[in-house]
Amino acid sequence: MLSGWRGMRMGQRALAEGLVVLALLGWWWSSLELPATVLPSPPVVGRRLIGILTTPALSWHVAVTTLRVLLSVATALLAGLLLALLAQAVPWLTGIIMDRILVWLNGMPSVGWAILAVIWFKVSDFTVIFVQVMILLPFSLINFAEGLRNLDRELIEMAMSFAGRRADVIRKVVLPMLLPYGVAALRISYGVCWKIALISELFGAQSGLGYLMLQAQAVGDATTVLATCFLIVILFALGEAALINPLARKLRSDLAEA
Repeated sequence: MLSGWRGMRMGQRALAEGLVVLALLGWWWSSLELPATVLPSPPVVGRRLIGILTTPALSWHVAVTTLRVLLSVATALLAGLLLALLAQAVPWLTGIIMDRILVWLNGMPSVGWAILAVIWFKVSDFTVIFVQVMILLPFSLINFAEGLRNLDRELIEMAMSFAGRRADVIRKVVLPMLLPYGVAALRISYGVCWKIALISELFGAQSGLGYLMLQAQAVGDATTVLATCFLIVILFALGEAALINPLARKLRSDLAEA
């Protein structure tokens, strides 16, 4: 059974890698038929990607965007958790937070946040982070609110009878029980934030990968545009492999032991 499962996994991975190779070959073949200004070849884009990472003036944009993404995700998770706890702790606020604020956050278009942020805060790092946080906030709020609805009420009541202080119960009982929902919110927010990073930086920043792409678009530099897109995919995959997946595995291991 185990060997069969491993064989299936290896077959799935081989199929996935084969599809990537086919896509690269199709891209390379298409680049032979089209001008380089329309579709540059994979080696050309790869060299530009390496150039972005190894040139200090360009790698600075990579570092700035990565830092903004991490700050935005952390801020959105914290704000979503606090709003969910507030809605749970103060019943009369539940309708305001879940039926009004959440609806507004979910319905507001990303471009609308970007334009308003530039009008309100001008072009700055804060503008970019504000846009990203406001777009990510509903994902975080929904996950934590769902987690709070599914908590074991009897366990919390028993903890209250022993601890007495609400703050201690939240810190030692409620928050650990919310961890699976927090990891889910982190995974969604991290992926979405990389998608919207370019939009927020196109409108509200003079640094970052979005700004780099805007400069490339202005001169018709398709090579830099494609290299920037692939770089974002790589950064996302590295962050997921180095942070989110290990955290999810540790959480599953802790829950299995419990």
